[in-house]
Amino acid sequence: MQASEWLTRGTVWLALSFYVAGQIVRRRSAARWFNTLGCLAFLAHVACAFQFYHGWSHSVAYADTARQTKELTGWNSGAGLYINYLFALVWMGDVIWSWASYDARPPWITWSVRGFFWFMIFNGAVVFARGPIRGFGLLLCLALVGCWWPKRKLVRE
Repeated sequence: MQASEWLTRGTVWLALSFYVAGQIVRRRSAARWFNTLGCLAFLAHVACAFQFYHGWSHSVAYADTARQTKELTGWNSGAGLYINYLFALVWMGDVIWSWASYDARPPWITWSVRGFFWFMIFNGAVVFARGPIRGFGLLLCLALVGCWWPKRKLVRE
């Protein structure tokens, strides 16, 4: 595996692992830091993908997304790229909100963000992943369901 591939793949797996860790921990300050580090790692993943695979071209990224989607589903669409952009924006918004105050956030927003994240993680880390790493992606998804299942409150520090 070349350094460019390692950086691109490694940053996304690090991002997802940090996000899941942030959902599992019970201390609000630790959760906030894990979420922030995860978001930063995801933005690094996006930068690596554009640098090493797409030549900083949106149209090249769109075409590559369409190709991958067609290979997997038969549907020739690069719309998933826009969903990834939305994912980055939602994650940045979630990080900003976590530093401001989660207490002021309505529960429906929290659950909407969680649902969107789970959908994105499942698709990126299980559906579109190749090889044994899919198992790790599935483990991350199951960990999220497990930590969200009971009603848990973060402990204030």
